[in-house]
Amino acid sequence: MRKAEDTVEHYQSLYIGGTWRPAESGRTHPVINPYTEQVITNIPAAEAADIDQAVAAATEALPSWRQTAVGTRIELLRRIAEILAERTDTIAEIVSADLGVPLAEAKSTQVGYPLRTLAGFISAAATVPWQERVGTSVVVQEPIGVVGAITPWNHPLQQAIAKVGAALVAGCTVVLKPSEFASLGVFELTEAIHRAGVPAGVFNLLTGPGSVAGSALVEHDQVSMVSFTGSTTVGRRIATAAAATLKPVSLELGGKSPSVVLDDADLETAVTATAARCFGNSGQTCAALTRLLVPRARLGEAEEYAKAAADKLVLGDPMDARTTTGPLVSASQQARVRAFIESGSAEGARLITGGLGAPIPDRGFFVAPTVFSDVTSEMTIARNEIFGPVLSILPYDSETEAMRIANDTPYGLNAAVWSASAERAAAFASHIESGLVGINGGRVNLNAPFGGYKQSGFGREFGAAGIHEFLHTKCVNFTIPDGYWPPA
Repeated sequence: MRKAEDTVEHYQSLYIGGTWRPAESGRTHPVINPYTEQVITNIPAAEAADIDQAVAAATEALPSWRQTAVGTRIELLRRIAEILAERTDTIAEIVSADLGVPLAEAKSTQVGYPLRTLAGFISAAATVPWQERVGTSVVVQEPIGVVGAITPWNHPLQQAIAKVGAALVAGCTVVLKPSEFASLGVFELTEAIHRAGVPAGVFNLLTGPGSVAGSALVEHDQVSMVSFTGSTTVGRRIATAAAATLKPVSLELGGKSPSVVLDDADLETAVTATAARCFGNSGQTCAALTRLLVPRARLGEAEEYAKAAADKLVLGDPMDARTTTGPLVSASQQARVRAFIESGSAEGARLITGGLGAPIPDRGFFVAPTVFSDVTSEMTIARNEIFGPVLSILPYDSETEAMRIANDTPYGLNAAVWSASAERAAAFASHIESGLVGINGGRVNLNAPFGGYKQSGFGREFGAAGIHEFLHTKCVNFTIPDGYWPPA
């Protein structure tokens, strides 16, 4: 990482009401570099008392902020983006050391995607129908209130901006609780918000365990809405807890995304691209393409292409330009992924490459990129989100069977379809139960809605759809068509 004077100085502080302060308890949580396995720093472990203070600050700031002109809110987002862009290289190094992602990947995805997401909100905010005529009525979009945002560690800055950027431009105030793992990039966002001149209390940052700080935020009666990204298991608990105060929730949860290669597709292109989208970020991405469906007649070819894609990846120091794949975020995540690999072999999947016996660096929480074949939908590795570099190949005998396999999952976040005919691929995609589908390599659009079906959650992020998640709709009814709104 860069010199201390080049990084945020407040890692051991919470940001509440426009000021940095320690947690009330004084407790901290270590941040461990997943490659060196050494402590980088310690961050505060917020508890209920800190949540109360942050929510109070956000509540106090809300009346003024919600009346701020949309143009002013847009300009503040623009300034936040400029500050982050100026520190792209520094932030990439911080996230690389914090998460273990290779430096080049950190710069392009862990910093580049958040900047593009902010640009999308800036553009979309100008198109939101903040108020519109419907006969004798005026339909008004108003901020939902104080937002509790809870984000994961796998794309820390991106997930924070997906919620915070949309909520702020919608006129909401925010209390953000990132994961206690890999959250240093969120401190950079907080510093940018502070430097941009966002009024005190409009944005607040609290770090700490989800079981303590997260629960207190969800259950708080002055929090108007909760937006959560993380596991389906935790999402269920949040939805249940939020129901006690009837607050709305937006949940972006897990995935077990299929990549369906039809019999006329360019097999090498499809398999190689699928592997790249499985192994990126060391497999720690909710939208990763982790199930590869191929015609049984071409299974051998697909295995060769998948093995080649996995074997060419270079595991090592994330700061080394030669490294393409870094470690997993923590020792516990490494153990979890290794257990899934063991289950794959135990349940009869055929190991093509990688696995627990593959060579890995002497230090760091590494798992070798792993490919299984002859996987069936009943196997543990085909039904569960592994969140590691494990690709399952599932052969099929007919297009009807391929559709059944693609939809035979509790999740429905992302999917891909490959064919020589884009029209044929689109026809197949129309039957996939998923919030996102890529045709012949189509990627996630950071200006278009992002979210899932089934147990992948509900609600949408990015662009105008992301802003709408944080708005209430009010209908003001007049007796004459030219009724005036807003009132003088």
